[in-house]
Amino acid sequence: MTMQTTVSYEGDSALAERLSAAGVSMSFEAVRSLVAGVAGAPTGWRPDGWVDLIAPSADAALRSQLMALKATVAGDGGPVEGPAPAERLAALRTELVRRGLDGFIVPRTDAHQGEYVPPHDERLRWLTGFSGSAGLAIVLRDRAAIFIDGRYTLQVGNEVDTGIIEPVPLADTPPAAWIASNLPKGATLGYDSWLHAESALNAFRRATEKAGGVLQAVPDNPVDAVWPDQPAPPIAPIVVHEDVYAGKASSEKRQEIAASLTSAGCDAAVLTAPDSIAWLLNIRGGDVPRAPMPLSFAILHGDGAVDLFADTRKLAPGLGAHLGNGVSVSDVAEFPASLAGMKGRSVRVDPGSAAGFVFDQLHDGGAVISRGDDPCALPKACKNPVEIAGSRAAHERDGAALTQFLAWFAEKAPTGTLSEMAAADRLAECRFGDALIRDLSFDTISGSGANGAIVHYRVTPGSDRVMQRGELFLVDSGAQYLDGTTDVTRTIAVGEPTAEMRDRFTRVLKGHIGIARARFPMGTTGAQLDLLARQHLWDAGLDFDHGTGHGVGSYLSVHEGPHRISKAPSSVALQPGMIVSNEPGYYKTGEYGIRIENLVTVIPCAALADAERSMLEFETLTLAPIDLNLVDAGLLTPPEIAWLDAYHMRVCEMLGPELDGHAKEWLMAATRPLSG
Repeated sequence: MTMQTTVSYEGDSALAERLSAAGVSMSFEAVRSLVAGVAGAPTGWRPDGWVDLIAPSADAALRSQLMALKATVAGDGGPVEGPAPAERLAALRTELVRRGLDGFIVPRTDAHQGEYVPPHDERLRWLTGFSGSAGLAIVLRDRAAIFIDGRYTLQVGNEVDTGIIEPVPLADTPPAAWIASNLPKGATLGYDSWLHAESALNAFRRATEKAGGVLQAVPDNPVDAVWPDQPAPPIAPIVVHEDVYAGKASSEKRQEIAASLTSAGCDAAVLTAPDSIAWLLNIRGGDVPRAPMPLSFAILHGDGAVDLFADTRKLAPGLGAHLGNGVSVSDVAEFPASLAGMKGRSVRVDPGSAAGFVFDQLHDGGAVISRGDDPCALPKACKNPVEIAGSRAAHERDGAALTQFLAWFAEKAPTGTLSEMAAADRLAECRFGDALIRDLSFDTISGSGANGAIVHYRVTPGSDRVMQRGELFLVDSGAQYLDGTTDVTRTIAVGEPTAEMRDRFTRVLKGHIGIARARFPMGTTGAQLDLLARQHLWDAGLDFDHGTGHGVGSYLSVHEGPHRISKAPSSVALQPGMIVSNEPGYYKTGEYGIRIENLVTVIPCAALADAERSMLEFETLTLAPIDLNLVDAGLLTPPEIAWLDAYHMRVCEMLGPELDGHAKEWLMAATRPLSG
């Protein structure tokens, strides 16, 4: 999975001589700068793959010395665990005073507004200690607040010094409302225009005006000015994603999206979401953790041509031939000037994801801004037949790996010697035997007992605990395969569960089955289906504070829009080819957590092919046993039992031939029918 260099670094002079002997024309200073960027990116499935960016034909000695150089420049450099010291907050306030600012907004995002950000952009975590995947802080001269959603209510208390930074639930007080109530009259609130979508900035601007203050963009981020060991921007190779996995050539995609733009009266579209660009150009990268996409920007023109803006040092050998004449590549530093040079052209930009900086440049340059959804988002979400077939194959192999783990877990956990970290490591070992795996799709959530009640818990050496009998273990995991992305959650009883645990688990299961069995007319949104996942919990006065389902990419981000299943209103209808998670849950603070997650894909409802309306349903992709020891069969209806039995029969039939010995025997028992 990872490779650590064991070779001592010979020194800069010796490496410079090796590089010269190998015919590398890049200066040593440029090599060192590139290596610093490599150190700021995830290691990746090929730990030395980045060497090809410098010396594609490097021999073993040169390769090992470049790896040794990386080890010397890597250092720690990343965000620290636990609460940030008060000195960091004080340093930021001093910098704000120097700049004439009374406050500053610190989001957990980068210039692409994505969920996964590189260490270089983990400003919120560096400043506050909060490691969640979503959040925002506002620092004023005399107070500070961090805004989190329901997933992180417990986590923020564990990671942030709440004596100096006040946690504020987003559901109760959005940041804009807090600004309106707390920003002093006449105050200037700063922000980095690269780090906020236009839609969010509009809300902040209205709130600032309501408070009698001024919202002001800054030319450079003040957090960067006080972060002494900030990692370099990431550099990971941009590589080809073969058509055999993509299912459609990039040239065909570009022409189709360009045609949709011209039919809408647009001359071009600015693309700022790296997963959209990766999908459109059939490329992949490794700049951010767990999501195989290169950080980049692009402009798609009405004739199908694309201007790609990226750190050109990332271009892997052979990429130019793949991109072809229809794609021009420029350094990312040229992106602002290209935006400013679109005078008089009608340009589509997504206000929900594109940074305010993009709108400012287009506006100042005289472009005609056409606000609208990212034109790649919906086509990317509706997987083609090759992608769906790949996802089915990936889930079958992934299910076999997970079942091997579950069989091992069933023997190991009751001994009272298995820790959360050891369980996560063993599950990764089971998966990494697959030839097509490239990474995990997110850090495995491996939570036992009270830790399982933390929705997005991440086990660390400080939080790791040994599982005990009578507890529940929640494991949410997935992997990135060349042919598909997986995400699956199972909750397992360690020893004998309580009656309450069975009741809560079965209510969650009933909601899961309700979504899985749903049939719905074309045009239905996920918000209209969400009740099916919650109704049995609501019957007992219970609920969960996260969405029921998120979209999933095809060897891309495990969290993908624009569709979802959630309480939140949505105008995006579910369409054939979309992949979405089905993951209701229940969490009892301080005791246990329950979640059952499968990925499903939207398909036409064959049983209702002759119905008056076009009907859809879900095909379950995930293959893994659901713990029958936690099921109270008396709470299930006959159709629900029939669904569970049929699902387990399919799991056994599909995975059985791929297993042997103890794992196969365990699978047979774990998928026994409830109906007798």
